[in-house]
Amino acid sequence: MTEQKTWSQRFESALHPAIARFNASIGFDIELIEYDLTGSVAHAQMLAHTGIISESEGEQLVAGLEQIRQEYRQESFHPGIDAEDVHFAVERRLTEIVGDVGKKLHTARSRNDQVGTDTRLYLRDQIEQIRVQVREFQGVLLDLASDNVETIIPGYTHLQRAQPVSLAHHLLAYFEMAQRDWERLGEVYRRTNISPLGCGALAGTTFPIDRHYTASLLNFGDVYANSLDGVSDRDFAIEFLCAASLIAVHLSRLSEEVILWASEEFAFVKLKDSCATGSSIMPQKKNPDVPELVRGKAGRIFGHLQAMLVLMKGLPLAYNKDLQEDKEALFDAVKTVKASLEAMTILLKEGLEFRQERLAQAVASDFSNATDVADYLAARGVPFREAYNLVGKVVRTCLATGKLLYDLSLEEWRELHPAIDEDIYEAIAPHQVVAARNSYGGTGFEQVRKALDFARSQMTG
Repeated sequence: MTEQKTWSQRFESALHPAIARFNASIGFDIELIEYDLTGSVAHAQMLAHTGIISESEGEQLVAGLEQIRQEYRQESFHPGIDAEDVHFAVERRLTEIVGDVGKKLHTARSRNDQVGTDTRLYLRDQIEQIRVQVREFQGVLLDLASDNVETIIPGYTHLQRAQPVSLAHHLLAYFEMAQRDWERLGEVYRRTNISPLGCGALAGTTFPIDRHYTASLLNFGDVYANSLDGVSDRDFAIEFLCAASLIAVHLSRLSEEVILWASEEFAFVKLKDSCATGSSIMPQKKNPDVPELVRGKAGRIFGHLQAMLVLMKGLPLAYNKDLQEDKEALFDAVKTVKASLEAMTILLKEGLEFRQERLAQAVASDFSNATDVADYLAARGVPFREAYNLVGKVVRTCLATGKLLYDLSLEEWRELHPAIDEDIYEAIAPHQVVAARNSYGGTGFEQVRKALDFARSQMTG
């Protein structure tokens, strides 16, 4: 027969073994053990501080909890399915170590506020680690951008050649996305950093606890003002999953570009052996597995966000067992986004190189300078829409005759419009096309260098 639980004196018989397994969370919430111990230490210290238990009892509890921490770190503490969850596992082991005083730890506390505290402590740490990873990713983007201010790459809209841009400008677009990710995680951190400890099961407690004292011991920035909200709120977890999903979106977009750039059709980058794999039957292939996996794992994170939203949407106040399902989604999303950031950072830092000659060839072999002819005419008094239509006609003629705009003679240009002079050739050269876009936030080299300086200043924030 299954062992009777702490709560089960109300019941005449034990759980069915299959239901016990179904009910248990110890298989995954053991991830929270260090945080459970930290929260329990603070709770024990508060109980002693307020006189709910004696100072000696508080010291015994803290010593026993720290012994469990060492046992776990030394891999000698292995709670099984009979423990049901990490909280019971710790309490049972604590009672084995310190005797009946261990049973006093749960005074003025419920598993409901306990698990909420543990989860927030866990996620708070993970957010800090992920923000460090985002900064490392941004640093690699900055290094690449700094080396490629005047490297020109085709810019696209609708995946059609549009206008040439500085490669640094292109990379800095991802820096800006990552900056928003970093800031967004900081906002989520602030709403995660609120203590539910002391909310009890749902209604608070009759004991004279000091919730602000435990919040201070655990470095929480605030405490929940409503006990019902404190034990049932998972907004912070959903917000994290939203932030993680956006990180995944940004990494996936960059991954897609790297995959395209590495293809024979684009050939803008060459993958290094350290970050590529081969085919099992086609010896000539080098596959972009890293960006493909990053792109694929984005869906996994999105799925966890959707699962959490569905989990929460129908729950009445306050705590419901459904909330046990938040942890696996949260744990996996954390691990996935961290792994994806690490992989993409390594790929950019040491896994690929841009093929400069191919990029130069690409920007010199299309009509992405057509807008610059229209701008050239507009600057000489021709209404832009009229200039636009004139250039459209000349592009059509060039396509029919197999020419590029560079190939037109000055006489042919003047047939288009008498305002055109010899400086048209300089105006439509790729380097000048990029340099001329010197509006704030544009791809002009002067603007890109200013953007790099500003980006470096953001990294110190």
